Amino acid sequence: MSLLSSARRIVVKVGSSLVTNEGRGVDAEAIANWSRQLAALATEGRELVMVSSGAIAEGMKRLGWTTRPKELHELQAAAAVGQMGLAQMYESQLSAHGMHSAQVLLTHADLADRERYLNARSTLLTLMAHRVLPVINENDTVVNDEIKFGDNDTLGALVANLVEADALVILTDQRGLYSADPRKDPNARFIHTAQAGDPELERMAGGAGSSIGRGGMLTKILAAKRAAGSGAGTVIAWGREPDVLLRLARGEAIGTALHAATPKLQARKQWMVDHLQMRGAVRVDAGAVTKLRGEGKSLLPIGVTEVQGDFHRGDVIAVLAPDGTELARGLANYSGAESRLIARKPSSEFEALLGYAAEPELIHRDNLVLR
Repeated sequence: MSLLSSARRIVVKVGSSLVTNEGRGVDAEAIANWSRQLAALATEGRELVMVSSGAIAEGMKRLGWTTRPKELHELQAAAAVGQMGLAQMYESQLSAHGMHSAQVLLTHADLADRERYLNARSTLLTLMAHRVLPVINENDTVVNDEIKFGDNDTLGALVANLVEADALVILTDQRGLYSADPRKDPNARFIHTAQAGDPELERMAGGAGSSIGRGGMLTKILAAKRAAGSGAGTVIAWGREPDVLLRLARGEAIGTALHAATPKLQARKQWMVDHLQMRGAVRVDAGAVTKLRGEGKSLLPIGVTEVQGDFHRGDVIAVLAPDGTELARGLANYSGAESRLIARKPSSEFEALLGYAAEPELIHRDNLVLR
């Protein structure tokens, strides 16, 4: 059975060689094919994110460059030009199937900074809730080599962690993972399934196989390992396999499936439970205890009676019962100073108190673990 058969939230990553037909420019037919499949999956109630390479390759084509430039400013210029064509193509192909798309450009700093991390997460979850497909790429026009993700396989894994995806699908120009490079070794064995993070997989993986993109099979193996950290399994498959996404969702075993050792919910809970350096705490009333423990609800500021510590948005904080015992812990949507202002207040007053209104919850239930 495929990893996708029961997956509700899926991140799909496609490589440059597929998106641009080996560098000849954005491949309208290929993007139309994936868009049709994504729209069908969205109709089934799946939540989807696309991580798409191809901006630099498309920019090179538009600028008439036949070889990938080495100078950073030229790569950034190519990305700026190519991003226009990439976004236009996804928008037109998805709209033909009744879906809206949104371009989201991320840098490493967006995911390293706790506030920007939560902002990016909130944006992506909101887009998916409105049946809009986020098309994500690295913001190559502003990054340098010191702050780059390095490849979009890594970006795909980080996005899977960001949105708590059930599965990551990496579509590539290979059928999947082999025990050796099949172009050099006729005895290479195809790997149908394995556990993400197995050191043997890294030994098997070769170097980069394309002059268009930057990622080889090793980057995909490492991406699967990273995605498994939050409990997401990864499928590596040929992007031109007919109806590959639909067939994976129906349960067909296509490509290489790399399973996460720890289930998604358990992985996320373990991360928060093991987070020893908590930045603060909030004490809640008996009504909030009932909502959290008895009904599995989010923590609203109106139930908070005391705020302890000088924490920031995105920090892990403790939730204390009225008697001071730890009830839960989770990621704060507001800083300590902001939490003091909105404690015991309904969400309708947040804008007047803070000057803006963000999430109604102090800690969303998805980011909260009961002790």
